[in-house]
Amino acid sequence: MSPMPTDELLARWNQVLTRCGATTDPEPAGRELLRRWAEPQRRYHTAEHLAAVLDRVDELAGHAADPDTVRLAAWFHDAVYKPDRSENEERSAELAVRALREAGLAEQRIAEVARLVRLTVSHHPEPGDRDGEVLCDADLAVLGGEPDRYAAYAAAVREEYAFVPEPDFRAGRAAILRQLLALPALYRTPTATARYTARARTNLAAELGSLES
Repeated sequence: MSPMPTDELLARWNQVLTRCGATTDPEPAGRELLRRWAEPQRRYHTAEHLAAVLDRVDELAGHAADPDTVRLAAWFHDAVYKPDRSENEERSAELAVRALREAGLAEQRIAEVARLVRLTVSHHPEPGDRDGEVLCDADLAVLGGEPDRYAAYAAAVREEYAFVPEPDFRAGRAAILRQLLALPALYRTPTATARYTARARTNLAAELGSLES
């Protein structure tokens, strides 16, 4: 998939923020977010990933309680991203609160966006958390991609962690893959479960086998 043009992404941001009741011009905040998503340390967590997550949210929107709040959370979920830091999600949530308050959105919606962003630490929404299920499934949909797309994703993740020695990366990545494979369910929405589960488990098992070989 070729990267979505910046102007198309910006238009999507402007539309969702306007629907959510922004009282200021949404475009400056959108340009700042796109600047963040284009930072040089990113290889997988790029604007292309943002566009893919937004597309998956659109596909799963019928399951969400408030699709536009999920879309806002998607914009912010990796807005702060430094591979050598552990507080990216928290800082992204804090950025969402600041930016959405400046835009004039309702506090209840802002709090929900921040909660959803923080949920991407674990990707483990509680039963009945429909918005959390949609965001997490959209973020993890890459695991269920075609083998070549999954290979490109895995390679990009390795590039982001180029500062980690190969043995350490293999051990850490393998541990993550085992945890994912041990989950009783990778996806929560019926659509994502049906569409991605089988291929995701095949992809994860293949990468794990490669790391352990």
